Amino acid sequence: MYKPVSLFIGLRYSRLSKGSAFVSFVSFFSIAGIALGITALFTVMSVMDGFENNLKRSMLSMIPHLQIDMQQRNEAQQQALQTRLQQMPEVMAINRYHQAQAIVQSGADIQGVLLQAPYEALPEHVTEHVEVGDSRQVFAQRYTIAISRYLARSLQVGLGDTLRVTIPSVSTYTPMGRIPAQRLFTINAIYRTGSELDMHTLFTSGESLQRVMRIREQAHAPLEVMLKDPFLVDEVLRKLPIGQREGITDWRQSQGSLFSAVAMEKRIMSLLLGLIILVAVFNIVSSLTMMVREKQGEVAILQTLGLNYRQVARVFMVQGMYNGVVGSIIGAVLALLVVSNLNTLLASIGIQLLGQQELPVVVSFINLLAIVAGAIFMSFLATLYPAKKAAQVRPAEVLRYE
Repeated sequence: MYKPVSLFIGLRYSRLSKGSAFVSFVSFFSIAGIALGITALFTVMSVMDGFENNLKRSMLSMIPHLQIDMQQRNEAQQQALQTRLQQMPEVMAINRYHQAQAIVQSGADIQGVLLQAPYEALPEHVTEHVEVGDSRQVFAQRYTIAISRYLARSLQVGLGDTLRVTIPSVSTYTPMGRIPAQRLFTINAIYRTGSELDMHTLFTSGESLQRVMRIREQAHAPLEVMLKDPFLVDEVLRKLPIGQREGITDWRQSQGSLFSAVAMEKRIMSLLLGLIILVAVFNIVSSLTMMVREKQGEVAILQTLGLNYRQVARVFMVQGMYNGVVGSIIGAVLALLVVSNLNTLLASIGIQLLGQQELPVVVSFINLLAIVAGAIFMSFLATLYPAKKAAQVRPAEVLRYE
C-alpha cells in the first residue's frame, strides 16, 4: 500500500524516543503548552463574552437605544420620522416618553433619581422583572410609580406606600417664594433587573409626569427607540435621511465608554493569554532543531536513498505539525469541558461568587475554531526554520564521520 514517505517518516519521528529523552521532554511540553494555552484563552474569552452579554441585556435593555428630540419638528415631520422608524426591521419598539431628574422622599430617607415616564407602556425589561405588584396599574391609575427593589429597601417602603416626588427643574412662584413641583405617588410595582440602573431609576406614566411638570402638549414629547440589537445604531441612522438625523442621541454617548473598556480588556486579555500558545510554539522550534541535529546521520542516509530537498523538509514539518495539531485537539476538547463545567469547578474548589451568582459563560464555536486555527498556523510557521536546516544537510560531510 502506498504511503507518502515524508508523512510516514515524520509521524515515526513524532513518537517519543527513548534515546532522546530531553527532546521528547521538550516536545511533550510543546503539546501541553498549546493545549493549556488554548484552554486558558477560550475560557477567558467565553467568560468575557458572557459578561458583555450580561451588560447588553441588563444595562442596554434599561435605557433607550435612540432618543429623538421632537421640539424642532412639526407634526408632519414627526409622523414621517416615526413611520420611517416603524418600517425598519432593526427597530423593536417606539415609545413617547418624558423624563426628569427628581428627588423622592419617604419617612426614612431621601434619594435623587431619574424619573422615566413613557406614554404607552412600561419597557418590557421592567415588566419582565416585576417581583411585587402589577406594572399595568401604573397606567391604569394616575400618580402611581414602579420602584426598584434596591430603592425600596433604601427608602424603607413597600407596595402601596407613598413617596413624595419633587422635580426641582419645574417651579411655581408664590408669595412664599419659589416652590418646586411635587406630588405624592403610590407604589404599585416593585421590580429588580440586577443592573446598576436599579439604584437611580423610577418609572411612572407619561400622563402623570406631564401633569406634575405642567407640560401642555404630548405632541412634542421625545421618542425613545429600542432596537433588536443595540449595536445596530449606525445602520439605523444611515437609513434615515440626513435632515431627519438632527436631534438624535444614542446609548453610546452615555454608556459607550463602558463597552469600549470591556472590549479593550477582552482584546488585551486575549493577547496576553495568546502568548502562552506562542511560548509553546517556540518549544516546537527548539525540539525540532535538536531533533535535526540528532538525526543528521539518518537525514543524510535518506538523501542518499533518493529523498530530495522538499521531501526532507516535509519530514520535519510533519513532525512539528503533529505537535501543533495534537495539542490543538487536546486543547479544544479540554476547553469545552472546562467552559461547560466552569461554575461546578469553581464551587468544587471552594470559590464562592458574590451573591451566590454564577459566572456568565458564552460558548462560541467560532472563537474556538479561530483559536485552534491560529495555533495550528503558528505551529506550521515554527516548522519552517528547522525543516530548512534539515534539508540543507550535506550527506558527504555527515557520513564521513559515521
